[in-house]
Amino acid sequence: MTTTATVPLRSRVPGSTSARVDHIGGRRVVVVESDSDHHQGALRADDGARIVAAAETALRQRLPLVLVISSSGADIGEGVAALHGWGRAARAVVACSGVVPVLAVVDGPAISGPALLLGLADHVVMTDAAYAYVSGPNMVAEFTGEDVSPEELGGATNHSRHSGTAALLAPDRPTAIELVGDLLAYLPDHNDAVPEDLPTDDPVDRRCDEAGDLLPATPTGSYDVRALVRAVVDDDTLLELRSGWAPNLVTGFASLGGRPVGVVANQPQAIAGTLDIPASQKGARFVAFCDAFNLPLVTFVDTPGFYPGKDLEWRGMIRHGAQLAFAYARASVPRLGVTLRKSYGGAYIVMDSRSMGNDLMVAWPTAEIAVMGARQAAEILMRRGDDAERAAFVADYEARLLNPYVAAGRGTVDAVIDPGATRTVLCAGLDAAFTKRELLAGRRHDNTPL
Repeated sequence: MTTTATVPLRSRVPGSTSARVDHIGGRRVVVVESDSDHHQGALRADDGARIVAAAETALRQRLPLVLVISSSGADIGEGVAALHGWGRAARAVVACSGVVPVLAVVDGPAISGPALLLGLADHVVMTDAAYAYVSGPNMVAEFTGEDVSPEELGGATNHSRHSGTAALLAPDRPTAIELVGDLLAYLPDHNDAVPEDLPTDDPVDRRCDEAGDLLPATPTGSYDVRALVRAVVDDDTLLELRSGWAPNLVTGFASLGGRPVGVVANQPQAIAGTLDIPASQKGARFVAFCDAFNLPLVTFVDTPGFYPGKDLEWRGMIRHGAQLAFAYARASVPRLGVTLRKSYGGAYIVMDSRSMGNDLMVAWPTAEIAVMGARQAAEILMRRGDDAERAAFVADYEARLLNPYVAAGRGTVDAVIDPGATRTVLCAGLDAAFTKRELLAGRRHDNTPL
C-alpha cells in the first residue's frame, strides 16, 4: 500500500528550515525548505544539521533531494557555529551528487553559503522573487565602487542568461515546484535505477519529414534546431534547460518511444552553432548528469567548429573545450548521434563522434563532415592560387569531401539516412543499445578539466 502522507524530519528542532519526506509530481522526494519569514531564513547550526539529516535520508532511501531556498545566509549571531553547520550541509549535499538527483528551488534570497548550494545542485529553478549571489551589493560597492541592486547583481533573469545557474524560470513558488515535478518525470530516483517510461501514443515508426524541411537551401542559412528536435521526439515535447545561457547549444529532456533521453544539439540561430566556452561547459555538465542517472544521450550535430578569438583562447578555450570531449568520452550510457549539416574539425570530435565511443552515428545527405569547410581549406592549400584556381579547388573539395558518404565509407558514420526516417532510426537504435553495459574501472574518480 502506498501513501501520500508526509514524514517530518527533526521537526521539533528550532530553526528557519524544515525537512520532510514528501511527494512532488507523484514522486517521493526528500524536501528541505527554508523560511525567509523566520529570522530572514538565516541558517543556524541546527539548520545545517537538519540539511545533513535530510541529505542522509535521501541517500539511505535512494530518493531525490529537493532544496527550497530563501535564506539570507549563515546566522551572524551564531558566528563560526553557523559556518560549521553550513559546511556540514554542503558536504552532505556533495555526497548526494551522482547518487540521487539534487534539485533546488530559489524563491527569495540565496546569499553567501546558500548561494553556493545552488552550484552543488544538479538543476536550479528560480522564481521572479529570487536573487542569489556570494558577495552582496554592499561588498561590491566597497571593493569596486559600483552601486548595484540585488536584482541586477543576482536576479533570476541574469542567472538564466549570464551565469547559467538557473536551469528553469518560474513566476512563483507553486509553478517552480511543478517544474521540479516535470524534471523528475525524466529522472530515476537514484543512479542504480533507469528512468521509467513515459506514456505516449506517438508511433516509433512515424515519419518526421518536417524535420528535414527545416533545413535551409543554403549551407549558411539559419534555422531553429529546437523545432527539428521536437519533430523527431515523442509528442513534440522538449523540456529545454538553461535556454538563456549559451544558446548556441541546446540541452534538454525528451523521450523516444516512451524512453526518456537527454538531448544535446547545436543551435545555428546563435553564433552559427559554433562552440565557445559557455557552450562547452553547458554541454559537459549536462552530459555528465545524464551519464550519472542512466539517461541515454541523443546528439544533433550542426556546427562549423569552435568560435575563434583571442579572448576565448586566453580564457581557456582549450581546457573548457576539453570538458565536452571528456564528458562524452567518459559516458557509458547509450549514445546516438545525427549529423544534420556541418561537422568540422575539433567540433566534430567533441560532439560525440564515433571515435569518442558513440554507439550509433547516422547522417543526413546534407551532412558535411571534414577537417574544415571548402573555403577555409582553399585559404590554406591554395593561398598562392588565383581566383579561378581557388574556385576550382572549392568545387572539387565540396564534391569529393563535403558529403557524408566518405565518412560512411570509412565507418565513422554508420548510415546515411532519409531525414524523414530519423525518428524511426533513433528509436530502433535506442532499443538496440538500451541493454548496453560497460565495465567501469575501480578508481575513486577521474580528473575532469575544470
